[in-house]
Amino acid sequence: MDFLNALTALANYVLVPGVTYGSQLALGALGITLIYGILRFSNFAHGDTMAFGTMVVILITWWMQSAGIGFGPLPTALLALPFGIAVTVLLVLGTDRVVYRFYRRAKAAPIILVMASLGVMFVLNGLVRIVIGTGDQRFADGARFIVTAGGFKRATGLEEGLAIKVSQGITVITAVVVVAALFWFLNRTRTGKSMRAFSDNEDLALLSGINPERVVTIVWVLVGILATVAGTLYGLDKSFKPFIYFQLLLPMFAAAIVGGLGNPLGAIAGGFVIAFSEVTVTYAFKKVVTYLVPDAWAPDSLVQLLSTDYKFAVSFSILVLVLLFRPTGIFKGQSV
Repeated sequence: MDFLNALTALANYVLVPGVTYGSQLALGALGITLIYGILRFSNFAHGDTMAFGTMVVILITWWMQSAGIGFGPLPTALLALPFGIAVTVLLVLGTDRVVYRFYRRAKAAPIILVMASLGVMFVLNGLVRIVIGTGDQRFADGARFIVTAGGFKRATGLEEGLAIKVSQGITVITAVVVVAALFWFLNRTRTGKSMRAFSDNEDLALLSGINPERVVTIVWVLVGILATVAGTLYGLDKSFKPFIYFQLLLPMFAAAIVGGLGNPLGAIAGGFVIAFSEVTVTYAFKKVVTYLVPDAWAPDSLVQLLSTDYKFAVSFSILVLVLLFRPTGIFKGQSV
């Protein structure tokens, strides 16, 4: 019984949050790795693109809520999500036309595009703060839990309760659907195959008659979709605060690089590696250990390696180690 209580506590505080956070990081890292793999530069504006897309979803959600429009037990934000995606796609396409296209046609070095993305990042960061403010914004409604801790205790007779939030379930299901759709698109459609060919060998792709501007447009559309979905899921699960999305840039880049920058499968694997590393290292294992050892051996300390204040240091440390010892990542992407 104590073992089951320990397992339940571990699931409640490590496994479920880790899978949820990993799904969010994987979606964010996919956008980063698509841009790097096809457009050949690191987009530092991706975190603030997520913030912009989520902001649009929140504003439309608030309007729907004021108009009495709901989605039953599910968050109203899911109804607003397609509108947020559309606006964000227009934003990234417009940004490409105004900023990145000039440098791309001039065959500028990748570092120039990186610097341009930093400029876009600051503009988006300021715009989001001006429009929606700098504080926490909560926009989740509908049912809160799929499984409640009290209901789980009554059903199992355990001391520990397992709680699974609706936002966590939506995050995992949405991530699976989006990733499956993306891989089907990249591997089964003619457009997806042309994108992969362009990524593998740009000169040969051009000789084969592939239109580079069409490939670029499709990439930005996919990035806009992934950024808005990832940002909205993160906001529903936690809360929306513009600066948090800027901070998420580090674990997302770490996920993309750990998995193999430019490799979509690697971005997904890297997202879960970073998520579980952060959650595990910063979790206080006192409760779990207390269930597993005799009372006389029960620890007095929290049995915590690092405080939650240092969770981003975990992803940074993993990123440095990977760059030092395996710069191509788990799935051998492009070295950086």
